[in-house]
Amino acid sequence: MAVIVIKNLEEKTLVVQDFSKTLLQHLHGNGIDWMFTCGGKGRCTTCKAIVLEGSENIDPKTNVELRYEGQGLLGKNERLTCQARISGSVTIRVPEEYKLPHMKYSS
Repeated sequence: MAVIVIKNLEEKTLVVQDFSKTLLQHLHGNGIDWMFTCGGKGRCTTCKAIVLEGSENIDPKTNVELRYEGQGLLGKNERLTCQARISGSVTIRVPEEYKLPHMKYSS
C-alpha cells in the first residue's frame, strides 16, 4: 500500500495498492481531473506533475521522459503522470501552467 498526496489540491490523499498502474491511471481512477491531451501516450507534457517528496518511490524516467528532459520540457523534479509508476508513497503538485479552470487549487 502507498499514498499519493496532491499538495495543491488541498492535500488530497489517494491510497493505492496496484503498482502496475501509472500515476495518471491512479488519479483518474480516483475521480481526480488531471490535464492530459495525448491520451496518456507520452506524446506531450500536459500531464506533468512536480514531485515534492518520494521521488525514490517512482520508477526511473522512461525514454520518453528523458527525451523531454533533454529538450528542456521536463524538469529534474517533474514526471509525466502517464509514464510514471510508483512503488511507494509520493507527494506531487499540479504545475501552474496545467491547472484546470474548473478545479479548486490550494497553495
